[in-house]
Amino acid sequence: MVKLHEKYEFPEGLYYSKDHLWLKQEGENVRVGITDLAQQAAGPIVFVRLMPKGRVVEAGKPLGTVETGKWVGPLKSPVSGTIVDVNERLKTEPKLLNSDSYGEGWVAVLKPSKLQEELKNLMSDLNVVNEWLKEEIPKIIKK
Repeated sequence: MVKLHEKYEFPEGLYYSKDHLWLKQEGENVRVGITDLAQQAAGPIVFVRLMPKGRVVEAGKPLGTVETGKWVGPLKSPVSGTIVDVNERLKTEPKLLNSDSYGEGWVAVLKPSKLQEELKNLMSDLNVVNEWLKEEIPKIIKK
């Protein structure tokens, strides 16, 4: 686990979207979730709504939404594909996104349709992520 900007965890070996989701390749499928930065910026998450299994999603389009006490926002899929599994625990335990965003708080598993093409739009080099965060953090973290 690498801490970027001393406060936000970004594990090595994952891909990151500019929509604040991570992607992990697992055989022919990919697991996705929200980044530590996203969950910290959102604050306590009180509700999660996910698209059902079997739904086809496009990269950059919502595969669900998260809700805090003050805000509702989309979870934009990092790649296109078919949802093969969703984290049902998030229905009753939405705060898993806050407490374990890279583990038990995963969001969905997709069977990607254009993975090699779309991975080019994601960041996997933590040096690249770190540079992006220098501009991104001030935009989403309100002091």
